Amino acid sequence: MRLYITIILIGLAFIGSILPERNISRKDRNPQDLLKVAILESKYVTVDEVARLIVQEDTAAIIIDVRSADDYKECNIPGAINMPLEDLLNPDWSGYLDQPSKMKIFYSNGNHFAHEAWMLVEQKGTDNNYVMRGGLNEWFKTVMLSEFRGGKISPRENFIFENRYKAREYFNRMNSLPDSIKSTYLTIKRAKEAELVGGCE
Repeated sequence: MRLYITIILIGLAFIGSILPERNISRKDRNPQDLLKVAILESKYVTVDEVARLIVQEDTAAIIIDVRSADDYKECNIPGAINMPLEDLLNPDWSGYLDQPSKMKIFYSNGNHFAHEAWMLVEQKGTDNNYVMRGGLNEWFKTVMLSEFRGGKISPRENFIFENRYKAREYFNRMNSLPDSIKSTYLTIKRAKEAELVGGCE
């Protein structure tokens, strides 16, 4: 009897391995499906990737700070939009979150709250969501405090360090501005982004 059951289980496993994987809609995902995706490395972006995006002013990504408004005012990654975690599903944010062609990169101080934000928007059914690995803690360690030590540097290393240096300067400059000027800058930036999303009439 054991041999018979073992053969059936092996047969079922073989059939399951050759069948095409069922494409599960994000809205139909159960917690187990989301957990499988949540542990994938592909949902992360590095702080160096974020540094490159802000230095190049790449509009293909929306950087989202899920910390509190007070923490955001204290310091934030330049150009990031503050969507506190507890307010993330507010319909007012749907214009930002419901853009499937844009990367939505979530960050907090570490990974925990950014993971929660990622899980919420994935359950809501939005596409192209990522977590900045390590959050602001990793940003400070890698971008703000990194120094090159050594005699030679490869072109790739040089590119990375140039991006870090430019991102560091931009971060310091933006976060040293008075709140009123910073708010005005962000309002103008968001208005320009809204024009681009709306297109021509």
